[in-house]
This record gives sequence, C-alpha cells and structure tokens, in this order.
Amino acid sequence: MTDLEAALRRAVRGEVGFDVTSRALTTMDASNYRRVPLGVVAPRDADDVAAVLEVCREHGVPVVARGGGTSIAGQATGTGVVLDFTRHMNRLIGLDPEARTAVVQPGLVLDRLQDAAAPHGLRFGPDPSTHSRCTLGGMIGNNSCGSHSVAWGTTADSVRELSVRTARGRRLRLGREWSGAPEGLRALVDGDLARLRTGFPDLPRCISGYALDALLPERGADVARSFCGSEGTLGVLTEAVVGLVESPRARALAVLGYADEAGAAEAAAGLLPLGPLTVEGMAVDLVPSTEGLPRGGAWLFVETGGDTEAEARARAEAVVRAADVVDALVVTDPAGQRTLWRVREDASGTATRMPDGSEAWPGWEDCAVPPARLGGYLRDFRALLTAHGLRGTPYGHFGDGCIHVRIDFDLLSEAGVARFRRFSEELADVVVAHGGSLSGEHGDGQARAELLPRMYGPETVALFERAKAVWDPDDLLNPGMLVRPAPLDSDLRFAVLPREPVDVEFGYPSDGGDFSAAVRRCVGVAKCRTTSVPGAGVMCPSFRATGDEQHSTRGRARLLHEMLAGELVTDGWRSTEVRDALDLCLSCKGCRSDCPVEVDMATYKAEFLHHHYAGRRRPAAHYAMGWLPVWLHWAARVRAAPVVNALASVRPLAAVAKRLGGIAGQREVPRLAGETFSRWWRRRGGRPTAGGDLVVLWPDTFTEHLSPSVGRAAVRVLEAAGLRVALPPTLRGRAVVGDGTSRSALALLTARRGGRVCCGLTYVSTGQLDRARAVMRRTLDLMAPVLETSAPVVVLEPSCAAALRTDLPELLHDDPRAARLAARVLTFAEALERHAPDWTPPPVNLPAVGQTHCHQHAVLGDAADRRLRASAGLTGELSGGCCGLAGNFGFEAGHYEVSAACAEDRLLPAVREAPDGAVVLADGFSCRTQLEQLAGVRGRHLAEVLAEGLAEGLE
Repeated sequence: MTDLEAALRRAVRGEVGFDVTSRALTTMDASNYRRVPLGVVAPRDADDVAAVLEVCREHGVPVVARGGGTSIAGQATGTGVVLDFTRHMNRLIGLDPEARTAVVQPGLVLDRLQDAAAPHGLRFGPDPSTHSRCTLGGMIGNNSCGSHSVAWGTTADSVRELSVRTARGRRLRLGREWSGAPEGLRALVDGDLARLRTGFPDLPRCISGYALDALLPERGADVARSFCGSEGTLGVLTEAVVGLVESPRARALAVLGYADEAGAAEAAAGLLPLGPLTVEGMAVDLVPSTEGLPRGGAWLFVETGGDTEAEARARAEAVVRAADVVDALVVTDPAGQRTLWRVREDASGTATRMPDGSEAWPGWEDCAVPPARLGGYLRDFRALLTAHGLRGTPYGHFGDGCIHVRIDFDLLSEAGVARFRRFSEELADVVVAHGGSLSGEHGDGQARAELLPRMYGPETVALFERAKAVWDPDDLLNPGMLVRPAPLDSDLRFAVLPREPVDVEFGYPSDGGDFSAAVRRCVGVAKCRTTSVPGAGVMCPSFRATGDEQHSTRGRARLLHEMLAGELVTDGWRSTEVRDALDLCLSCKGCRSDCPVEVDMATYKAEFLHHHYAGRRRPAAHYAMGWLPVWLHWAARVRAAPVVNALASVRPLAAVAKRLGGIAGQREVPRLAGETFSRWWRRRGGRPTAGGDLVVLWPDTFTEHLSPSVGRAAVRVLEAAGLRVALPPTLRGRAVVGDGTSRSALALLTARRGGRVCCGLTYVSTGQLDRARAVMRRTLDLMAPVLETSAPVVVLEPSCAAALRTDLPELLHDDPRAARLAARVLTFAEALERHAPDWTPPPVNLPAVGQTHCHQHAVLGDAADRRLRASAGLTGELSGGCCGLAGNFGFEAGHYEVSAACAEDRLLPAVREAPDGAVVLADGFSCRTQLEQLAGVRGRHLAEVLAEGLAEGLE
C-alpha cells in the first residue's frame, strides 16, 4: 500500500480504491482521451472531500472531480486521485415547491431531480441527452445545456448558490454580490473591467473559458454563476441550490422537414420569436429509419407548451405555418413524442458510426455560433471537412447555434493525428470568424483549451490563468484543463491499443474482424448506467441491480480496453479483474440493441471466457450447465427422467449435486419431462399432417427435455394455421425434409448417425467456443437437406433463435451455410405471419402481462408477436428488462441475489400488479422458471395460450 493510499484510508470514511479495477474504470470519460489515475475515492460527505484535498495537497497529487463520466472533452480524467460522487454524495437534500428551488449533492442524477420535481409541476430547465445518467455536479462543472436551453438557458442560469471546498480546504458559499469570493478575485475583476465587458462573444452558448464576465457589477457579481463551467479546476462542489421552472402541463412536438441541413439551420433562428421550448436539428445521416418522420433530408424538432393540449397544439401549428418546410408533423401524444425524442437523444451514440459503419469521434463536438449565422457556419464547416478529406454529420441545438458532430478522424496513425490537429486549429479560426465559442455545451477540457487564445486572445487567457491562481494557487485541481492545457493531440486513448488485429474466435463482421475495434465501440456516453429504463429497454440489468460501474456495459468495455492496452491490466486474457467484471454480465444482449453504438458485451464475454480458460480447468457450472444438452440427451436415451426427478426431490442429495455442479443452493433443479418432445413427435407419427407451407420446427434443448408442452402446443397451432410441420433430420445424409423418409434406400443405408441439432447457446454463453463450433458444424451437416429447400426454421425458444441468428454466423464466419441457416430462422409469431397470413388466431380476449425475452428484444424483435397478440385479443404491454435467470446465469453459485434483483426490477412487479385473469406470457424457459421459483406463478409460451384457445373453441 502506498503512503498516499494509506493516508487516504485513514482520513476518509468513503471507499478508497487503488486497485486495478477502480483505476481502469476511470481512465476515460466519453472523450478521445485517457489518463490513468493513482486511485479513486468515493467521499461520503463534504468532510471527506476536505480530507482528500488535504492529503493530496500534502502529497502533491492532483484531484479530479467526476460525476457520470460522460464528459466529451476529457475533463473527467486525470492522473491523480479521482473523486467519484455517484456512489454516496448523490442525494436530493430538499425541494421547496414554493420557492421553486432544490438542494442537491453533486452526484445526483438529473432524472432523479426531475422525478422529484414533476409532482409539483416543476422541472430543472437544462436537460442534456444524457439526462438519465449525468449528474448535477457534472452539469455545473461543464455548464451543460440540453435541448430546452432556448427556453430555460444553461445550467448557470439555474444555479442559485454553490457550496464548494477550495484546494486549500476553505469552505465557501458562492452566490451573487461577491458572496463566497476567494480573496483576490474581486481585485482581479476590478482591474480588467473593460476586457471583461468586450472580450466575450455575445451568444447564448458561450461555454469556453472561465465565465469571468458573470462577475461584472452590472451582472450582479455572481460568483456562483462564474464558477459554472470551470470543469473542476477552481474548487470542488459539495452542494448546490438550483432553481426550478414551471413545466408546461401539455406539450406538442412539431417536426419540420427540410430538404437539407443548411435549410433547417437557416430556418431555426426565425422560429425563436414564437417562444418554442426547443429548436433541435438533425439530418437524415443519423436516423436509422425515417419511418414516422415527415418527408425531408433534415428536420427541426420544435417543442411547444401550453396549459392544455389544444393550446400546445395551436402553438405547434403556428410554428408549422411560420416555417418554410417540405413537410411537417405535429404530435401531441406523449408516447409518440418520446419515440421521436429518442431518435434525437440517441444521436450522441449513433453519430460515432458513419453510415458505412466506419468510426467517428468527438473533438469538435459542440461549437456554437450566433443562431442567425448558423447556416453560413455550417457551409464553411462542411467545406473544411471536404478540404481535409473528412466526414461528419452535424446535429444539435440549432435554435442556440450549437452544433454537435462526430468526425471520422483517423486517431490511430501519426498522419491521422496530425490531420486531427490541423483541422482543429483551422476550425477554431472558422468558429471565431463567425463570432462563436469553441465550446457551446460540453466544455473545453483537453480537446479545445489549447486553442482558447485563438478565441479570446493571449491577454484574456492570461487573465484566466490569474483567476485559476486565485482559486487554486497550488494547481491541485484538474491541472491541464482550461489553463496551461495539455496538447489536444496527446493522451489519446487509442494510442495504447494494439495496432495488429487480436487473434479472436468470433468474426466481428461490423468491426472488420478486429476485436480492438469492437471494444472501441464504447465511447462512454453511458446509456448503460441508466437506472430506470422506459418501455421495452433491457440494458443494463446487472448495473441496475448493483449500481457498480464495473457491472455496467461501459465499465466492462473500459476493462477490456485496458486489457488490450496492457499497461494497467497486464495479464491479458488471464486477467482476473476482467473476469470478475464480466462475471455478473447476464449475456442478455440488451446492449446489442439498446446501446447507441451496439456494443455486444455478451459476445465479448464469450470471447474472453474462451481465452481465459484455454488449457485450464473451468468452473464447475461451465461443465454442469454448459454441457446441459449432452446431459439431458443421455438422460433421455436411458429414460432416466423419473430417477433424476426423484433424486432431485431429496434435498440432501440435491444440495450435494448443486454444490458439485456449481449451482446456487437457493435454486430448485427443474424437472425433466417424462416424455421428450421428439419422442412425442415420433409416437404421433413423425411426419407432417397438414398440406400448406412446410416449416421445420426446431427442437431446442429446453423444449425437447424440459418444456415439451410448448412444442406440442406449437405443432397444434401451426397445423391449425394450415402449415406442414416437420422436425430437422437426425441422420447425416440425403434425408428428405417433410415426409420422414429418405430419398432412396441407398441414401438411408449410407447415412451416418448425426445426433440432434443444437444451436450451441450453452457452450457460447460459457465461452466454450471450440465445443460450440463443433456442435454448430454438426448441426449444419444435419440441416443440409433443409437448406436445399425453401422451408423456414421455426424456433420457439428466443435465446436459441437469437443464437442461430447471430452467434452461429459470427462464430462460423468461414462457413457460408451458417449465414444461410441464420437467414431461415423465424420466431413462432413470424412464421404464422409470413406463412399463414390469412389465418385468424382464436379469440383469447384476456389481459396479458409478462416480459419480452431479452434476446428477442435485442436480436429478433417482437413486432410480429405484438400483432399476433393483438389479433388474439391479448391486451396490455409486456414489460422490458431481463428476468435475471438468463440461461445459466441465475443458476450459477454466487449469482442468486443479483438474479433475483433483476427480476424485481420489472418482471415481478408487473406480474404482481396484473389484473385478475391475466395471462402471464413468458416465451423463454428461463423466464418461466424464474417466475415459478421466485413468484410461484406459471408463465406460458404464446403457443400454449393459443393452443388452449383452439381447444376451447372446439368445446
């Protein structure tokens, strides 16, 4: 233990982390930069903050305050001690509806404040797109704004008083009329009033530099306002009094379509006199689908408010009339507005990929110019991109003249980094020529501070340096930011990554087969840290259960980044730190769909486990549950189900078996079916009975051995819909699909026994990728006759369907049959919709509750299921999230508590609150098992519900 670490442990009551994991999690924010800290402290209160400052001052170690870590300019990284306020100092201390103020700690997430203010008809005005995970402290440090700044301004406009600790331990209460000003600050301002009155651009979004102009006497000498945007370089915030605004009772959203981005930009300023709440702009490049949007190549999102829906709509329609648009849409439905806003909010992540899939990066993320000059600025900006051979897609706060953009800089080569510098210098001059600010929202950090002399001139920058010295004479707080900055092209986080592709098993088709590029996908916007996910969202259940950064998708990506870098995590694939962080990953694949840049941590986990345990003994659960298809197959062959069930019911024997198998002691062992699905199929005749389209029903391990009732129900429904149902061949040869016979006697005699098809899911999820490949290749051999037909493959278990759609072609990327089989896979609902479009399901006419399977949400989609449920009269929405069992995860020893917490997040409350007579839908075996074991509720597959409806219709 170092002297610094020991001193901190003696001085503070909060957690002190100098271990590899704690440091690795904070090497980066959402910027291009990386710095390795000495340690991380999670202070419990202001006294802890003061103690950390004292210890670090004595040791000459810098201190960096960090909130949600979503900063885009690098200011939330540092080489000294990082203060993590999200763990303890994250409370809403008080809210006064009459005064319209709230008292908050710096680690409070913005959405928690909004939730508390909403019942009083109030809200905090600024709302960045990261509102579900950014903190008030970070917003004050960066002077954040958000989409409603045209109505309610920046964070500085909402700050009333700030409690801070200076680097030398002084407690200050900052406010107006020089309240709380450190000694020497007033004299500094009084000595340079002319410069402060004339040296700052006149625009709504001037965030660059220190806001010393807020200290002018005619502006109330507001020390708190001046502190905003100082990026943790002047003092450490411990508490804030912020103002709230009245939230409109009703809102309408006018989406205005323009031919191109320039047209939208030039129109934005003209809409401001109408008093909109937002004027946001984005172009078609950032929209995955234009469905639901009016015609056009770019759009303005203009929100209006009113006391009634009619009033809000009338204002929105007035905006449409005033705008010269190609097309327009006015939406008053709150759900419809949320859907549209989600398109805009996800742009911060989707912008990190160009339309062709190549990478794009921040660096010139949020320049701002006077709104009336935005169109001209964008034209000059586009011209500069073209001159440098770069591409980027601007979007952002058009009403405030603030543009966000990610650019396809090459930050991996010396030539690319040099071009990054040249472009940055030239663009700074373009911004200044338009009377703008280098930063219009996210702060200067390391990305832009070096260029501040181009905007302010050397004399004003020297004034900034003197102000920093007044507040922090020892340069203890976040050095290298704003004044005496580090070069904008140093400390790039890509510099430490390997230049040659890493030898890996999966194909990573979206990343050119490069595992490093896959890991680089995580840019740090931290949507995975959202603690309450609306609608059908899944990501990230383990973080919501633990609240620990290492259990977020971003945290795991950071550890993998450091593993590849090899400086902090030095043992590569054998890293215990990475293994432990991945241990609580449920492999739900929620991040594959919910992460704006589609990080696929389930695949990365499988990849890591494969290498980590190569040539070594694995955990017992990997053998017990990873090889589950083998154990269940042999139990069925020797007809041992009754014996296994009897032994499992003897508690002492079950306890021993679970302990040996690495299974959580709290879990009940699921009962094996007395008759497998395939045996029932053969007893039934083993061949199709209907005469419509042929479909091949996949006998997954769970349906085959544990829930054959699902398979029987599916056969009944598919046949009732007029489809011919067949099972996959179990012989390697030229077996004909559909009639259970061979093409010829010779083919039957020369066929080799092949076993049964398997998607390989259990081997993939435990990282046994060699075995998974062997199983998948055997499956492709067996499925060869199917692939010669046009028959779809219907998979009832969502996790198996997802494995066939994604894991199969990505793991067997060298076998063209894998992609062909993946393209044939349909869910139960998709098969009915595509191959029996005229069939009408039985009228069930009951409310439905339950949860959309996480793999279905992430990989397969549930649109067909929704339509099928609606046709059957099943009403209500299924919840999102993950059940928490997630295949082998919830059964493994040490996972039970997290598994149960995931179920309690959304699934179990939804079931408890279900109306009487509601159908509990759960298409996944894991989901049904979790419901039964934690709630005593029987969930059913949609096929079972429809089959029951068919039976009732015959009575």
